[in-house]
Amino acid sequence: MSNIYVGQSALEIRLTCGQDITGALALKIAYKKPDGTTGTFTASEYTASTGVINYELTAASELDTPGLWTFWSYVQFSDGREATGDVVKQRVTSVGNSV
Repeated sequence: MSNIYVGQSALEIRLTCGQDITGALALKIAYKKPDGTTGTFTASEYTASTGVINYELTAASELDTPGLWTFWSYVQFSDGREATGDVVKQRVTSVGNSV
């Protein structure tokens, strides 16, 4: 797996929800930063039939804290059901490659 760095903005987060998400009302990638702060990214369908969602980071401020981040998927269906995916942990380091 490649290293991920604080401030990196050319990155796609892709998670599997574990079920077909066709027609879902809300798709989110939830996160918990190393300092305990939580939040969500509004995700898109990557492959609905297999439940894969993604979010493309575009701003350097989105990955702003070094340490172990926790990510998980969240889906809300039109009939009111909600589902969350498995937790994925990813280390974000503060030291990048120098050019």
